[in-house]
Amino acid sequence: MNENGKERTSTVESEVSIMTRKFKIISSTGEESSNFQAFRPETKLRHFRNVNASVLQNALDTWGDVWNEFEGTVTHGCLVTPEAAKGFKPKCGWPEFLEKMWLLKHYLDYAKSFCEGK
Repeated sequence: MNENGKERTSTVESEVSIMTRKFKIISSTGEESSNFQAFRPETKLRHFRNVNASVLQNALDTWGDVWNEFEGTVTHGCLVTPEAAKGFKPKCGWPEFLEKMWLLKHYLDYAKSFCEGK
């Protein structure tokens, strides 16, 4: 309130009303729609983080599956046992193992291109 007892409008409120714009959306069929919703940057960032977190969690889960295939042939994450010298054969079989490797590549490629905005 000012000294006359009248309520003052803030500058921020008047700036917001000036910045408001209306969009007219026209579909491929020629129909007009005014149901356009512009997302705030915070909302876009939250969406980006959620999608990226989900894709990277899938990649980590797949990596865990692949790493578990080495169980018994690799100890403490670095020492290869003598049995492994005979050759590696995945417990789940080669087709499933290779599919997991392909999925891991796919998840990582998607996360990379998503982060780059492609």
